[in-house]
Amino acid sequence: MEVSQGNVPGIESAYLAMDTEEGVEVVWNEVQFSDKKVFKSFEERIREMFENLMQVEHLNIVKFHKYWLDMSESRARVIFITEYMSSGSLKQFLKKTKKNHKTMNVKAWKRWCTQILSALSYLHSCDPPIIHGNLTCDTIFIQHNGLIKIGSGLTAIHGNVHQHRDEVRNQHFFAPEYGTAGDDYAIDIFSFGICALEMAVLEIQASGDTAVSKEAIDHAGQSLEDPLMREFIQSCVRTEAKTRPTAHDLLFHRVLFEVHSLKLLAAHCFINNQYLLPENCVDEKTKSFDPNGIMAEINHCDRPGVHLKYSHVSPLELDKFLEDVKNGIYPLMNFASQRPHPIPRALSLSQEQMETVKTPTPEPQETETRKVVQIHCNLEANEEGTRSHLSLFLKMDDRLHRQLSCDVLPCKSILKHSNVFLLHLFFENKNERI
Repeated sequence: MEVSQGNVPGIESAYLAMDTEEGVEVVWNEVQFSDKKVFKSFEERIREMFENLMQVEHLNIVKFHKYWLDMSESRARVIFITEYMSSGSLKQFLKKTKKNHKTMNVKAWKRWCTQILSALSYLHSCDPPIIHGNLTCDTIFIQHNGLIKIGSGLTAIHGNVHQHRDEVRNQHFFAPEYGTAGDDYAIDIFSFGICALEMAVLEIQASGDTAVSKEAIDHAGQSLEDPLMREFIQSCVRTEAKTRPTAHDLLFHRVLFEVHSLKLLAAHCFINNQYLLPENCVDEKTKSFDPNGIMAEINHCDRPGVHLKYSHVSPLELDKFLEDVKNGIYPLMNFASQRPHPIPRALSLSQEQMETVKTPTPEPQETETRKVVQIHCNLEANEEGTRSHLSLFLKMDDRLHRQLSCDVLPCKSILKHSNVFLLHLFFENKNERI
């Protein structure tokens, strides 16, 4: 079945397919090249782009699963498999909202802007940086739970297939300098500004079949009642590319920035350390509380205090909130780091690479080059006190995590032994010390 996954340039067809290994629906995309000589000249760049996109991992970016190149005597094409977005594009949602004579909720607008900027900030801070190059309301998708995802950019093929900027209805999404040799993050910021404006006003009016004019964009911007929202969007669509803010800077703009609630901070802490807790611990814990028990109180000198009881908290609402946080709907973007994200090393070799690799006999021991980003160590004694169970959880810099465990006999210096255990078995490095 043919599906639409946004107005991505060069994609002649996209079909709904089934990943039999994972048991999930995916999209089979095909990009056609009319000139085989052009394809060959850009083949290495295309491979590099797709290899980088395969390593991109962000909750607000559509996942690339696999790709391959297909070149025959009659044609040249790239086939790639992506995550299927069943709930439709942002453009479709805005049209439905306007048709039902509704307006955009300001909280939803802020939440969506934050998620889009989170994805752009991630792409721009990769090493090397990834420029999307085709951010429109057609290439932004909304999940049923409110999660926003943007389709990864295909900048290496944008200039070598039919030009998407030539399509009249989306021409206003692209910056004036688009297509020049100096393309950088600023073209994505301009496109984001137009998307944010369309989200706020639902549609920027065009005259007939002609492109949306600059006057129409200015008029839509001036119609916004919130001066902070107006200033935020205007900063994104400045004519001079160098004066546009970065995605990271926009996350700290006054219209979006807010001090996170203690509830949200606690939820993120819980999700990040969930592997240390037993399954269904929230449900089991809430059942054990006395509904009339007081979990917190606020005392006042001049008036009666406030008592907060466990019955005031709905377990179902709490579960849904934790699930939303886990799915990336409420990111802690105020803590976004400006440190570049290196593209992780390839997780596995392709079949062709495996065939060319000659393994000596005996096989040499591979030197561990990954760095441990975070370590969690948990030591628990059994009820009889006859032995203890040591669990180690290692977060690696290539996003592959390791969990190790073993039983140890009781010893007064068990902590000392566990440190030695860690040092010699997992973290000994010639250039670093623990």
